Amino acid sequence: MRPLVELALFTHEVSSLVAFYEELLGGAPAFQSEQMAMFQLDGLHILIHHKSPARPDYEVGEGGPPDEDHFAIAVKNLDSVWAEGSLGEAAAAIAPSTYPWGRSAYTRDPDGRLVEVQEK
Repeated sequence: MRPLVELALFTHEVSSLVAFYEELLGGAPAFQSEQMAMFQLDGLHILIHHKSPARPDYEVGEGGPPDEDHFAIAVKNLDSVWAEGSLGEAAAAIAPSTYPWGRSAYTRDPDGRLVEVQEK
């Protein structure tokens, strides 16, 4: 089974959300700035990002994917997993790309939730 490696939460109030998760998790984030924070939990990262204006068309713009809550799973060979499965068939799927954090692709589950697939 592929590991869950990330929960990404987007907000207009980073400091408020960080304070909530500090109390809930019992500790401070490993990294924090005005725009984001990252909690590290035994191989799972909880990322809190500042939310930009909504992009309902889910287009990649300004060097990044859609800014909405999602989770990420890790795979060894992103291109192979993308090509062999049906991940790219969702209407708003974003094909594998290289970002500052590494290679990722995005798709949606049948209920419309955004799912990131990260190469590790």
